[in-house]
Amino acid sequence: MDIAPPAPGTHLVVGRGPVGTALATQLAAAGADVVLASRTGSGPRDPRIRLAAADATDVDSLVAAAPTAAVVYNAVNPKYHRWVTDWPPIATGFLAYAERTGAVHATVSNLYVYGPLDGPMREDSPLAATGPKARVRIAMWQEALAAHRAGRIRAVEVRGSDYLTPGSQGLLGDRVMPRLLAGRSVQVIGALDEPHSWTAPADVAHLAIAAAADERGWGKAWHVPSNPPRTQRQAVADLAGAAGVPMPKVSVIPPVVLRLMGLLVPMIREVKETDYQRDRPFVVDDSAARETFDLAPTPWSDLLTAQVAAYADRK
Repeated sequence: MDIAPPAPGTHLVVGRGPVGTALATQLAAAGADVVLASRTGSGPRDPRIRLAAADATDVDSLVAAAPTAAVVYNAVNPKYHRWVTDWPPIATGFLAYAERTGAVHATVSNLYVYGPLDGPMREDSPLAATGPKARVRIAMWQEALAAHRAGRIRAVEVRGSDYLTPGSQGLLGDRVMPRLLAGRSVQVIGALDEPHSWTAPADVAHLAIAAAADERGWGKAWHVPSNPPRTQRQAVADLAGAAGVPMPKVSVIPPVVLRLMGLLVPMIREVKETDYQRDRPFVVDDSAARETFDLAPTPWSDLLTAQVAAYADRK
């Protein structure tokens, strides 16, 4: 998919996870000068991408990485069980950088902020979530929006659903794909047959670049264009079909097993806060971003092929 022309000038991307890497590579492909900053200073090799080590909590560290920028993208991903403690100083660092340099402040966020809803999530749905991780994301957006309305910065936020991506961040990533390709049974977290929206990291990057470059995007949150919802059972079947392997036996991890796993794995322990995202319909309305920025999601078949290929290569 062709991306919207990025804003002229240097683009500072902070965080080198799936979205940060997608942002950096898309911006570079569009001809932009990119600084990709992370704690380690590692990332993809590209003549238009300068890698830098930086601490997102320290505005001077961010300024050292990129003294000026047209846009600063917050694609940081703290450890899941440390969101409540780690996000506030990171958010403060980004706000200070945007205010000091005049960069558009573009944040990659998620759908936690709404809490349980009876229908599809819209950008104007109440920010009514009560869990601690959701509340910290709400506070981050409200602080950025207040600074935007006060004229101190220009802020935009993009919100995606669960990623269909390789790795540990995806519900259907490391825990599912190796077993599926080996012809073994798989277990998922949450209901098998509730409709669920899935987002591609590349599409998060598409929207962040477009919204940051367009004045219509500023001062608002936008939902990432995503494919029509698929249940976890359907998504596993689609992945098996793309891999050319039989549909595996699929079951749900029992709650008691999840609790035991959580004693050893902090991330598993923390998922209970968002059980509602998997035990009932979790569907995003992305029509506003589609219509405003003329965007569409990466075709579902392409996402399936890429997911299978990533694990086939590892094998």
